[in-house]
Amino acid sequence: MPVIVREWRGRAALAKARAYPRHFRDNVLPQLHGIEGFLGARLLRRQLPNANPATVEYVVLTRWSSLEAIKAFAGEDMEKAVVEPQAVAALIDYDHTVRHYEIVQETMAEG
Repeated sequence: MPVIVREWRGRAALAKARAYPRHFRDNVLPQLHGIEGFLGARLLRRQLPNANPATVEYVVLTRWSSLEAIKAFAGEDMEKAVVEPQAVAALIDYDHTVRHYEIVQETMAEG
């Protein structure tokens, strides 16, 4: 069965840009590591051009072994984002739904 990537995005004011990564590290990752079928996570960040006020966007990519593993985290409505109150407090806006993708091909640089 292919690996599934779950994608979610949130946005924060640049002035509070450290709050969400702290929440992700201290709260989200420990919860994810306790779920069978969780394979890993990446937290990406970029500053949004021309945003007023200055805004950063976070992209969370989690990897899962199956849809059942995702349901253990997200519940039956897998498309609904799981956003805890601490995350809401750190963000100015966030996606209320997520997207799921099957990895078709993946490669890593050698060396």
